[in-house]
Amino acid sequence: MSAELKRARALELSGAYGALEHYISGQPVVGQGRSFDITDPSTGKVIGKAHDAAASEVEAAVAAARDAFPAWSQRSGNERKAILHRIADLIVARADDIAALECLDTGQCWRFMSKAAIRGAENFRFFADRAPSASDGLALPSAEHINITSRHPLGPVAVITPWNTPFMLSTWKIAPALAAGCTVVHKPAEWSPYSARLLVEIAHEAGLPPGVFNTLNGLGETTGKALTEHPAIKAVAFVGESKTGAAIMKQGADTLKRVHFELGGKNPTIVFDDANLDAALDAAIFMIYSLNGQRCTSGSRLLVQRSIYDSFLSRAAERVKALKVGDPFDPATEVGPLIHQRHLDKVLSYMPLAASEGARILAGGARLDAAGDGYFVEPTLIGEAAQSMRVAREEIFGPVLTAIAFDNEADAITKANDVDYGLAAYLWTGDSGRALRVSSALETGMVWVNSENVRHLPTPFGGMKASGIGRDGGDWSFDFYMETKNVALSLGNHKTPRMGVSK
Repeated sequence: MSAELKRARALELSGAYGALEHYISGQPVVGQGRSFDITDPSTGKVIGKAHDAAASEVEAAVAAARDAFPAWSQRSGNERKAILHRIADLIVARADDIAALECLDTGQCWRFMSKAAIRGAENFRFFADRAPSASDGLALPSAEHINITSRHPLGPVAVITPWNTPFMLSTWKIAPALAAGCTVVHKPAEWSPYSARLLVEIAHEAGLPPGVFNTLNGLGETTGKALTEHPAIKAVAFVGESKTGAAIMKQGADTLKRVHFELGGKNPTIVFDDANLDAALDAAIFMIYSLNGQRCTSGSRLLVQRSIYDSFLSRAAERVKALKVGDPFDPATEVGPLIHQRHLDKVLSYMPLAASEGARILAGGARLDAAGDGYFVEPTLIGEAAQSMRVAREEIFGPVLTAIAFDNEADAITKANDVDYGLAAYLWTGDSGRALRVSSALETGMVWVNSENVRHLPTPFGGMKASGIGRDGGDWSFDFYMETKNVALSLGNHKTPRMGVSK
C-alpha cells in the first residue's frame, strides 16, 4: 500500500469518529466538556476534535469500572485468558489500521508503527497466559505455622498513557491490569487519542464485559486530575514526564492511592575504546533517532572515551546528516515530525542554548523548513558538550544527541550517574569484567551491554531516581495491580502466651 493510500485510510478511520467520543460501559458517549483539536503533526492541520471529560462523565466511567469489578475479578483466570487472547487476535487483524492511526496523530514512522500492533498483541498474549496463575502465592512453613500467600486484584485502576507510542504503551499497562482481574479507566494523551479508541472497541468486540475497560478523553490537568483524586480509583499507572508524575503523587495522597510511574530519562550510551565501534555506532544512532527521538529509553547522551571521541563523532555526524526525514507514511522515512507545535518549540529552544553554553552543533540544529507547516526538526548532534550544560542534563525528548568525552572507567561512571534521571543505560565494551563493574555501578533500572534496547517481556522494566517508581513486566506487573495476603495456619503445637490469670 502506498504512502498516500495509508494516509487516506488513516483519515477515513479518524473521520469516522467525528468528534471523538468517550467509551463508557461498553458504549460510545458524546463528550460534553470543552473541545480541543487533534492535529496531524506532519502537516499541522486539524484532523479532528475531542472533548475534555465533564465531571459527570468521569463519575460515570469510574462507576462503570467499580460496578464491573466484582464479576470481572471473580472470573476464572482461564476465562480472562481466553478473552485477552481474542483481543490479541483482533489487534493482529487490525494491525495496518492501528499503524495508520499512529502515524497520523503521532507522526511516528510507518517502519516502526507497522510493528506496534504486533508488539501490543504480544503484550496481551503474554499477560493472558499468566492470568490463570495471577493469584498464586507461596507456601512458607515455619516450625509452628504454615503461611500461605495469595494475590487479589486491587479494584478499579486508572491508566494514563503518553503520546509518543500510545498504542503499544497502552497495551503494556492495560493487559496486565485486566489479566489480574482489575477494571480500567484509561485516559490517553490528548495529542494522540485515536488508537486508544480503536483498542477499547477491539476489546469489547473480543467479548470483554461492559464497564471492565472504559476510555475517557481529556486534558491532564482536568480529566487526569479528576481520576487521580477519585476515591474509587485504587491505583494510577502513569507514563509521562517526571514533573507530571510528582503532581499525580500529590493528587493521590489524600486517598493513599498506589502509583506506578514510568517517567523521563536522560539515558547514556557509553562507548569505550575497546568496543565493537561499528555496532556501537549503529546502536547509538538507532537509540536516539528512531521514534523521532520521542522515547523515554532513548540514548540521548553519548559518552565516548576521549581516545576515540573525535573519530567516533565524525562518523556519527555523517550518519545523522544522511537520515531520511519526511512523511511518516513513507516506508523509507527514518525520522518523522515531532508531536505538536508546543513540543517543537521546546526542542528548538535547546539549539541556541547549546551554542550559548559552549557546545558545538555538528549536524542539524534547525527546523526543517522544506516540511511546510509540519513539526519537523533536523536530526541534531551536539558535540563538545560538558556535564554541566543543560543540553547534557535535561530531557529534550526529540532527535537530539549530546556527546560528551570521558577519560576512563571511573569518569564514565561519574558522568553517567550525574543526572536526575536513572531509567536506562547502554554500555559498549569488549572487556567482560568492565561490563560487569560498570553495569553494577550505574544508577539506572536497566542496562543493555553491547546491545540496543531489546525488550524481553518477563524482565523488569522501570527506572530509579526521577525516572519512576515500580516495575513492569512478568510478575512485577501483578505486584502493582494486586494485593498480597498472607494466611497463617497454626499446626497446633505452639504455646500461646497467657495474660490475666494467676500463676
